[in-house]
Amino acid sequence: MRAARRAEGEGRCADCDVAGGLVLSRDFFARPADVVACELLGKALVREHAGQRVSFVIHETEAYMGPHDLACHAAKGRTRRTETLFGEPQTLYVYLIYGIYWMLNVVVEREGYPAGVLLRGVKGVAGPGRLGRALTLDGTFNGLMASPMHGLWFEDSGFVPKRGAIMRTARIGVDYAGPIWAAKKLRFVLR
Repeated sequence: MRAARRAEGEGRCADCDVAGGLVLSRDFFARPADVVACELLGKALVREHAGQRVSFVIHETEAYMGPHDLACHAAKGRTRRTETLFGEPQTLYVYLIYGIYWMLNVVVEREGYPAGVLLRGVKGVAGPGRLGRALTLDGTFNGLMASPMHGLWFEDSGFVPKRGAIMRTARIGVDYAGPIWAAKKLRFVLR
């Protein structure tokens, strides 16, 4: 019920101090992927690098529900590549595609259960590859906790989406998952 109210902009995250822009806790990420993906919209993605701190408002996410989700990397089992997805909630899952784009995901649910959320876009930066470049990501982030200590984290900025401000669609580029999983509305966009 709380997740439904939050998606409609009526509630607030119980573990966030909205006045102070508090760093999101592990409890925020220890929930189903679709809930976390939706509730990350409007939150701040913060990067500290080379003495500069930049904050981005998250506008687009995709949920990967676990090993039964045929679009999830872990659908084919536990491998060296997917090992990070089996980690603790709030762990960063960062990987390279096409040899040029670093993709940013965060592990959700519980340790041992491979589910995650792909960050697809922030205000002013559309597309997960461009986001990776804007954040100056590389493979060293894979397996780290999202935290100020590691230079990349999530904060609650106090923004609460208005009713109807969140659009759900099918995920992008997952036709390989078959017609059922490719059609599931697990992409969340803040209008």
